[in-house]
Amino acid sequence: MNKKTRNIIIGIVVAVVVVIAAWFGFGPGLGKKQANKVVTVGVVGEGKPEVAIWNQAIKTAKDKYGVTIKIKNFTDYNQPNNALKNGDIDLNSFQHYAFLAAWNKANHGDLVAIGKTSINPIRLYSKKYHKLSDIPEGATIAVPNDASNESRALYLLKNAKLISLRPKTKLAIVADIVKNPRHLKIKEVGGEQCARVITSVAAAVVNNTFALPAGLGDKETLFVEPTNQDSRQWINIICARKSQAKNPAYQAVVKSYQTAATKKLYKKYYGNRQIAAWDFTPKNNPKSSK
Repeated sequence: MNKKTRNIIIGIVVAVVVVIAAWFGFGPGLGKKQANKVVTVGVVGEGKPEVAIWNQAIKTAKDKYGVTIKIKNFTDYNQPNNALKNGDIDLNSFQHYAFLAAWNKANHGDLVAIGKTSINPIRLYSKKYHKLSDIPEGATIAVPNDASNESRALYLLKNAKLISLRPKTKLAIVADIVKNPRHLKIKEVGGEQCARVITSVAAAVVNNTFALPAGLGDKETLFVEPTNQDSRQWINIICARKSQAKNPAYQAVVKSYQTAATKKLYKKYYGNRQIAAWDFTPKNNPKSSK
């Protein structure tokens, strides 16, 4: 082999080595640390359980993927999607598929789910009554006023056999109530307000985000939302802008959340109220009322 040929071969080998090193240093893949990457996640509510769960994810993301998660808290459901759409945050984790679909449609948004978190059966609570049959005729029931959660609350009331809804209604509103034998009054309020008005109404459908901090538990529960094949739309998700859905650092956040450690924290703080959805198979819940 002459000197010229040898130099050419050496040059090729060096180039290949450089390309391989660059790929492993900067190429995609959740197994590679995203050095110094900061991802801001918007959430709603600052209860102890959610703080503990996200702290666990923060530690995993940093230790395993080199990603720093920063949490930005919002006080209601109307803010996090706007913040994500505008680029003020990188991800958010507060909503289910139905809420996202309704928000995208109303706001011409292109936000997408990049990972599942939990499914949280919601409940009908009361401070005045101990069972469904105690609710008197003409009583007032509070429900969240955003499109998807109002629909979910109305379906809960339907499953509790308090009302009937128009057949084949996907996103139900009060006008879709076709039977209301007890002449119940449905009061639409902000999701964060449902727990606060519970002493002034007969009962209220309250999302878990607000129920636990308000001290609403089994004692106040009249009915639990059944989990079945229709429950997919109520699975909570981590969302990103569509253009960033495959961002390796964002995928690392999802993987850092979807762990056995998160499941243990669900069990510790929520018992059967919160179920890991990334490997969940919905089924009917026959013990849903009292």
